[in-house]
Amino acid sequence: MNKVFLIGRLTRDPELRYTSSNIPSASFSLAVDRTFTNQNGEREADFINIVVWRKQAENVKNYLSKGSQVAIDGHIQTRSYDGQDGQKRYVTEVIADNVQFLGTKGSNNGGSNGSQPSTNDNPTPYDFADTQTTPTTDVSNDPFADFGSSIEISDDELPF
Repeated sequence: MNKVFLIGRLTRDPELRYTSSNIPSASFSLAVDRTFTNQNGEREADFINIVVWRKQAENVKNYLSKGSQVAIDGHIQTRSYDGQDGQKRYVTEVIADNVQFLGTKGSNNGGSNGSQPSTNDNPTPYDFADTQTTPTTDVSNDPFADFGSSIEISDDELPF
């Protein structure tokens, strides 16, 4: 079984790329605190590379930035490539199946109350040779503007 659950903060803004078949993917690094302290009583962190695919990649790029707190579940993937010096290089990263937005930089949210968005797509293996950096369009409507206010949903409004 290959399953990973992480909670941490982004160490840099997400980078959005598109494959030649126009499938979006975003990558970023996540700082995850260790559960123990070192000899000086300080808590250390691990920095883990994350890759997100499709619509959730665009959501990550549009709504998260350095310092944002997220919860991720996914799986570990290892790939290799030949470096410019001819040496084989190995990369291990987490492919995110689900990204839950927990808080922004400076907030001290301990978790989600269920009102914040989560994204969930079926990931595709990441091919770095088949990507190019493409700017994203800025979203003018903030979906989090009414965060914390209640909404009402009725079965009568459903189309089926």
